Amino acid sequence: MSRSEQQYLDLCRDILQSGNKKEDRTGTGTISVFGRQMRFNLAEGFPLLTTKRVAFKLIASEMLWFLKGDTNIRYLLQHNNNIWNEWAFKRWVESAEYEGPDMTDFGRRALADEAFAVQYNEQMALFKERILEDKAFAAAYGELGDVYGRQWRAWKTSQGETIDQIGDVIEMIKKTPDSRRLIVSAWNPEDVPSMALPPCHTMFQFYVADGKLSCQLYQR
Repeated sequence: MSRSEQQYLDLCRDILQSGNKKEDRTGTGTISVFGRQMRFNLAEGFPLLTTKRVAFKLIASEMLWFLKGDTNIRYLLQHNNNIWNEWAFKRWVESAEYEGPDMTDFGRRALADEAFAVQYNEQMALFKERILEDKAFAAAYGELGDVYGRQWRAWKTSQGETIDQIGDVIEMIKKTPDSRRLIVSAWNPEDVPSMALPPCHTMFQFYVADGKLSCQLYQR
């Protein structure tokens, strides 16, 4: 087993043995620890887990979606990626235009009520089909607000301009690799209330030394 995978398994063991039970917005609850860190040397190979199923194509298409600066699920659905559907669907079923069956608290209800789950799946399928086929509908209800892509590629300034953080950090890595400002942040306090989901990977920093590039990610 690789060192990278062993780190993951050790962290899981740590969480189960010493974690704290916490409530969350979904009502599911979590067991968590705070401030742990894992390190991966990519020279030793890509740290893809083998002890759990990892949908790599979904990860890749989501990352490309972020890097494009896109914030609409239409691109994701075009690539058979359903990771962000529920947040957009929630906005649709809570809108004045929605006339279907009551979808209040659909996530939890679908798990507990088989009859409702059938209704939910039908409405979700109709929603996805309409996002793909109707550009106007997608523009109105496929949009997730100021999520990762917007913050990474078009951070809004107080002067009414935008900052392309990804483009800027790439240029800095090329021109000023010793800079301690090689940072990209997705956590914009002003925009958090308008986001479908506030950023989980909130910021990352690059470090260049001896011709090698390192990256450190902070996950909330």
